[in-house]
Formats: sequence, structure tokens, C-alpha cells
Amino acid sequence: MVECAEDGCEDEAVVEVHVPWADDRRVCTGHARVIARQDGVVADPLDGYEGEWP
Repeated sequence: MVECAEDGCEDEAVVEVHVPWADDRRVCTGHARVIARQDGVVADPLDGYEGEWP
């Protein structure tokens, strides 16, 4: 299990977010939903977690 990259979050990372102005990182679905709302961000489910991310 890979933990969410966001500080203080211990949830499992299921999405990789590609942020043009920052490093790519693996995050949980909750954080991915917030981050992916920003223009230019692409969120891809990690292998095996396609059902966790719409």
C-alpha cells in the first residue's frame, strides 16, 4: 500500500495527479478530487485502482 502524498493523510493512494506547476504525486481519492479541479491538472488512476476513480 502506498500512502497519500498529502501531509497528514494516511489514506491509500489510488490516483496519480500530474500538476504542471508542481511535482506529480500519488494521492487518495479525496485529495485527487480537490486537486483535479484546477485547470491543467490530469488525474490518472493507478494500476489496479481504475474502479476507484471515475
